[in-house]
Parts: sequence; C-alpha cells; structure tokens
Amino acid sequence: MAADGVKLEQRHGKSRVRVGRIWREPNGRHNFVEWNVSISLLSDCLPAYTLADNCDIVATDTMKNTVYVKAKECQQPLSVEDFAILLGKHFTSFYPQVTAAIINIVEKPWERIHIDGHPHEHGFKLGSEKHSTEVIVKKSGGLQVISGIEGLAVLKTTQSGFEGFIRDQYTILPETRERMFATEVTSSWRYSYESLASIPSNQLYFMEKYLDVKKVLIDTFFGPAKRGVYSPSVQSTLYDMAKAVLARVPEVSSIQLKMPNIHFLPVNLSSKDNPVIVKFEDDVYLPTDEPHGSIQASLSRIQSKM
Repeated sequence: MAADGVKLEQRHGKSRVRVGRIWREPNGRHNFVEWNVSISLLSDCLPAYTLADNCDIVATDTMKNTVYVKAKECQQPLSVEDFAILLGKHFTSFYPQVTAAIINIVEKPWERIHIDGHPHEHGFKLGSEKHSTEVIVKKSGGLQVISGIEGLAVLKTTQSGFEGFIRDQYTILPETRERMFATEVTSSWRYSYESLASIPSNQLYFMEKYLDVKKVLIDTFFGPAKRGVYSPSVQSTLYDMAKAVLARVPEVSSIQLKMPNIHFLPVNLSSKDNPVIVKFEDDVYLPTDEPHGSIQASLSRIQSKM
C-alpha cells in the first residue's frame, strides 16, 4: 500500500488462541485435541493507518471467537492442516478486504492412554513431539501448506562417530568411531499442493502423511532393529533423513531439518593423588545440552519453492 509518499506493508492478527475440542462417538469413545492457533490477515485497510478510520479492520477478538465457532462446527476429528485450511478459507471468503490468511497451529501431543493393553475410551496422557502447520490461503484460491514436527527426541548408544574434521591449535576433540548420538529433531516440510482445489478429499490425509514422515525420520535415524546404521556425522544422518522423506513421500516437495547435537560426555574421574579413580569404558556419561552443536539444512526437489 502506498500513501503520503511512503510504502506501507502491514498485517494484523491474533496469536496464541488456545482451544480444546472433544468429539464423542456414539459408541462412547472420545477423541480429543488441543490446539494453539495464530492468525495473520493481509488486508486492504489503509485508512486505519493513515486516516484513523477502522471501518475495514477485522477485530482480533473476532478472529479469536471465529476459532471457537469453527472448531464447534467441525463434526468429526480433523488434522491441524485441515483446520488451518478451513480458517483460511473463511477469512478470505467472508471478508472482501482480506486478500490472504496465514494460519499457524501447534497441536499439543495428547495421546490415548492404554490400560492393561486396552485403549481407554476417554483417557489421555501428554506425549512429547508436537505436530505443527503453517497454511497460507489466498483469496484467489492459491494455497501453501507446510507441516512440521517439534521436539522429536531420539538417541542411540552406539553406531555413531566423528572423524576427519579440521584440526588446528584450538582443537581438543578426539576423533572417534564410537560415541552416543542424541538429538531433538525439529522439521518442517512443504507439500506440493498449490490450490484449494488440489487438496485430497480424504479427511485424515494430512494426519496420515504426518505419521508417514515421522516414521521415515525415525526409521532412517535408527536403521534396522538388530544392527542399526552407522552415522559418520550429524550432517550425514540429517541428509539421509531428508533424502528418505523425499524418496518415500512424493507429495512432499521440500523439507528442512534442525538437529542439535546433544552431548553425552565420557566420565573419567581422577585426582592429584589418584590419576585413575574411574576410567571410562563406553559406559558412564555426563548428559549436557549446553553448549550443543547446531546443525540444520533443507533439501528440495528441483524447482521446489521452499
């Protein structure tokens, strides 16, 4: 928007709208989700900035209330991606001045509890990793869907090493082919769909794809159950994980991974009088997460836009 010889770029919205939703099935089984929703609208509301005229402003309190109303209108369980698309379609179609809606949702990881091996009908416990999404819906029907996982903590006690790196006067880290490997994976991936009309009609489609990507990441990190897979570096494993997602989930056009190297330091105890109180033998470690290595990369199919 241009006015008074200056260029104005603006958006407004509502952040951290928390909502819980229960669906009660006729057989007595309950389904539950807890979402943290953030909304950002791109709209033609220049008078609010230049003339103190709010006639084109969608109140952020209205956005908050819309989240609750739309959650109520969803009669069946749905993914965070589908709820984000639903909200984006509403804001871009209901308000003439809104040209695009950016919806971010993080789902809290409530998991159904099992008692004596049986799934509880209405009991849940809090898990670990979170399912997230960012959806951009344009008034024209254009679409961008990015899904993600946060806090996927994984660790293996062997089959990891680090050798051949640069050594200089400040290097004290020894080379090794035997170390622990622990990280907390944060990943986001973009789907190839570019319009509302191209989205699959299967209501649980995005949830299934999220579980597919999660499985590929875990399987690639650990390798086969009996023998595992050797990791020569965090970088190499990160690349293998990203490449495996693109190979096995064709709907994903690009993926980004962040994998901090959470260190477990070998413990060797000694003193001035006793140089070897306890000698490390690949068995006792000091867990530490500060400082940690920070490794991240993205992998895209050719011509991908992420």
